[in-house]
Amino acid sequence: MRRIAKFEKVSFGQFKKDWEDTFPGVTEDEIERIYDGIQMPSRATSGSAGYDFYTPAAFSLKPQEGIKIPTGIRARMEEGWVLKIYPRSGLGFKFRLQLNNTVGIIDSDYYNSDNEGHIQVKMTNDSKEGKIVELSAGTGFAQGIFLEYGITEDDEADAVRNGGFGSTTKK
Repeated sequence: MRRIAKFEKVSFGQFKKDWEDTFPGVTEDEIERIYDGIQMPSRATSGSAGYDFYTPAAFSLKPQEGIKIPTGIRARMEEGWVLKIYPRSGLGFKFRLQLNNTVGIIDSDYYNSDNEGHIQVKMTNDSKEGKIVELSAGTGFAQGIFLEYGITEDDEADAVRNGGFGSTTKK
């Protein structure tokens, strides 16, 4: 296996900004407690392809409810690699917990973005059986897999990223 990436925490200032945007009214002390408890993504076994991302705080989702989770994590990776984010298999199977964008794509240049490359995961409980998803802080809820990719021989992309969702198509 090649070692091509490293997970890091975003700064407290960036995490606080994104947490307050998602969960207004939370005190700075509470945000600091959540930030201090952030776990780095990790693989469960030596044969695991996915790095589990852990909930920074507890949450529950009724059927058809969604949530945006600021993970507090960013990924520095070699050029030519991408981090794909998926829901954890068991949560998808049991609750139909799904990413709103189906698969999260974290490009290598996202790391240098204005928001420090803060990975945020937006999910929805798409349960058709009325199941409520309840996860405590520190529970694995998503998984990220690093994949190498290629480009075409005539590729001439030279734009510089600045931002997250949809930022590469903004003019």
